[in-house]
Amino acid sequence: MFAMPPVDGLAPGNGYSHVVVGEGRLVLVSGQIALDEKGSVVGPGDAGAQARQVFENLRRCLAAAGASFADVVKLTYFVTDMAILPQVRVARDAHIDAKRPPASSAVQVAGLIRPELLLEVEAMAIVPW
Repeated sequence: MFAMPPVDGLAPGNGYSHVVVGEGRLVLVSGQIALDEKGSVVGPGDAGAQARQVFENLRRCLAAAGASFADVVKLTYFVTDMAILPQVRVARDAHIDAKRPPASSAVQVAGLIRPELLLEVEAMAIVPW
């Protein structure tokens, strides 16, 4: 993965890259939610706990595909409240290189598949050949 330098005419990204390029095998990870291996919600009402579980689930999915967070080029966040993004960022920063952040999008949604869930995150990775 290679984060491009700042793009002329755009304000710098705050914790994300506007453009990321890569070459290799594409890995797409479906949106992950804060469920443990038994299907129970982790941290009802606790955005930090849910974010940590979501990123652990993403890590497991990436590993199953032979990838890691170092290969992630794009993260998409679906949150029920934008106010939780700082807590999500803490969980994310425990897994990614904050000096080379992936491209990212964050969307506030009215709800997720279960009412106690606060966020869902999907990932795109490119594993070098």
